Amino acid sequence: MHDIISSPANTKIKNLVKLIEKSAERKEQNLIVIEGKREIDLAIQSGFEIETIFVCTDIAGELSYPNQQIITRAVFEKIAYRENSDGLIALAKPKHLSLAEIKLNANPLLIILEAVEKPGNLGAILRTADAADADAVIICDSKTDLYNPNTIRASIGCIFTKQVIAANTDEVLNWLKGKNITPYSAALTATKNYTETNLDKPCAIVMGTEADGLSEKWLTNAEQIKIPMLGKIDSLNVSTSCAIIVFEAVRKRNLTH
Repeated sequence: MHDIISSPANTKIKNLVKLIEKSAERKEQNLIVIEGKREIDLAIQSGFEIETIFVCTDIAGELSYPNQQIITRAVFEKIAYRENSDGLIALAKPKHLSLAEIKLNANPLLIILEAVEKPGNLGAILRTADAADADAVIICDSKTDLYNPNTIRASIGCIFTKQVIAANTDEVLNWLKGKNITPYSAALTATKNYTETNLDKPCAIVMGTEADGLSEKWLTNAEQIKIPMLGKIDSLNVSTSCAIIVFEAVRKRNLTH
């Protein structure tokens, strides 16, 4: 029989709230917060080390997880940060992969993001990476916590299904060169459309922020490509643009196999 935590003042619950709210706390304790059964199950399937799973049986029903801690509905409502949540929140150890640890297919397809700021955009791009079965997502000069609870939520757990690496731009450029992977930078200044490129070979799709685009380093060290805009605006949301180009790469690869 599990002990049941029934007070929001419990030290474990107070610590969990700090971890949800503060990136610095997550970094110091080397823990991430995962809410939702689907996301937790994907983390477990992908080999993430789970420290504790807080389960509200009033909502989730009777479940059996390792390192499970039963909590009451009142306590869960104190810590839940999603609407219509399904009664589970987990603490897990993050994975910090290096470029050298990336496992590549014979014909790699990578997504590179420079200075990504919004957890929602990062989460949406991780969903694209999963759907397209990209090899990895590399974050250059990140301005956001990769395991921000909002990123995990926006990715619906795809941050656990893909190799995600943080590195600086120079390291990534050197690594790409060493692996003979061609980078293509999405840029408004490009003269070539994304459909006119060789995306069926080993390549990386490089995306910048919506506000500033890509740095000069990426613009000069990669072939520039663009999505033609036929209306009044000059660009799309970065996650939408990424999905369009990545799935063009998937389409071209399917045609050649």
